[in-house]
Amino acid sequence: MPPLFTWEFAADPYPAYAWLRKHAPVHRTTLPSGVDAWLVTRYADARQALADGRLSKNPAHHSEQAHRTGRVGIPGERQADLMTHLLNIDPPDHTRLRRLVSKAFTPRGVAEFEPRVQLLTDRLIDSFAARGSADLIHEFAFPLPIYAICDLLGVPAEDQDDFRDWAGMMIRHGGGPRGGVARAVKKMRSYLLELIHRKRGDLGEDLISGLIRASDHGEHLTENEAAAMAFILLFAGFETTVNLIGNGVHALLNHPVQRRLLQDSVAAGETALLATAVEELLRYDGPVELATWRFATSPLSIGGVDIPVGDPVLVVLAAADRDPARFAAENTLDLARQDNQHLGFGHGIHYCIGAPLARLEGQRALATLLTRLPDLEPAAEPGELRWRGGLIMRGLRELPVRFTPESSSSSSSSSSSNSDADADADFS
Repeated sequence: MPPLFTWEFAADPYPAYAWLRKHAPVHRTTLPSGVDAWLVTRYADARQALADGRLSKNPAHHSEQAHRTGRVGIPGERQADLMTHLLNIDPPDHTRLRRLVSKAFTPRGVAEFEPRVQLLTDRLIDSFAARGSADLIHEFAFPLPIYAICDLLGVPAEDQDDFRDWAGMMIRHGGGPRGGVARAVKKMRSYLLELIHRKRGDLGEDLISGLIRASDHGEHLTENEAAAMAFILLFAGFETTVNLIGNGVHALLNHPVQRRLLQDSVAAGETALLATAVEELLRYDGPVELATWRFATSPLSIGGVDIPVGDPVLVVLAAADRDPARFAAENTLDLARQDNQHLGFGHGIHYCIGAPLARLEGQRALATLLTRLPDLEPAAEPGELRWRGGLIMRGLRELPVRFTPESSSSSSSSSSSNSDADADADFS
């Protein structure tokens, strides 16, 4: 059996997952944290597990005590008392809390947010376009979703760089609950609670104001729940989109024929291929490698394997989305792929609520990069790139690129003429 969870595995986990799908599709293993868990790798089994009500999201159902040490879930969240969020609760609480935020992520709501996403995208590219080189993770893929989600939540522009710093600490040191991660989460929680207090006297049209209104109209949303909701939307939303953009650009740079097809389509003003391209990038090398934790609340069978009560189950989305039993030419990047019911955003009642926003950010980011920097190329050999080793997310630590410098006259005119005070944030 190929080794799992090594640095070499992080760089390319797909051969190991192919071996597991063939020889041990539901496999019990010991994770780097020391916790034993079941890995589910085949597409059909993955869909079953993601929608099975006998698999709880609540860590209280874990048969071991590891979740009490911070090793299960978001690093450091126990210390910051941010446990009541959509990723680790079940109905009816999950149904109630999800309903409160779902309005912000309807197709209409996200479409209304598109001009702001485009403005942020252009301003970020403005910050490095004239230089002829950039690290697309640090300078583009990372800040774009941070600022977008802060706008959606209603975080004032003057405070958004603090969120960028806190998020950076979590994404860099996501392996444990102590030190900088715990401090960052604590600061974020304190800030969110203070912001909720402030907004009670000055409600706007943002998501936090909407949560406050719901609470004031009998939805029984506590301040801790509101802060936890804002936290998980930020945490789960930003890193997912960072990896969607980073992994997606990396895949395009390594598939020049597919990249040219997309570039020509975008230049012609067509949108169909851009939409299917984002879906295929989510399938081919998606941002979420494993779905978040689930725990068996009663005996069940997955793929013919009996799962005892209390055992953790991790659905390997990256393996399921390359299952040849479901996807033809599973290891081929095909941006025009039509039959593409990938699991990149999950499945069932825990399907990613922010998927419409992530798709929008991915489409705007790719289309704008390919339009403004048409000769974009990697500035490092594939073997020189470093991947963040984690359990849930998978993405590049950096993505150095070079391109023909963009002249100041050809840069985005919208960003230079926009008078919105929010657009004055420093994106460097």
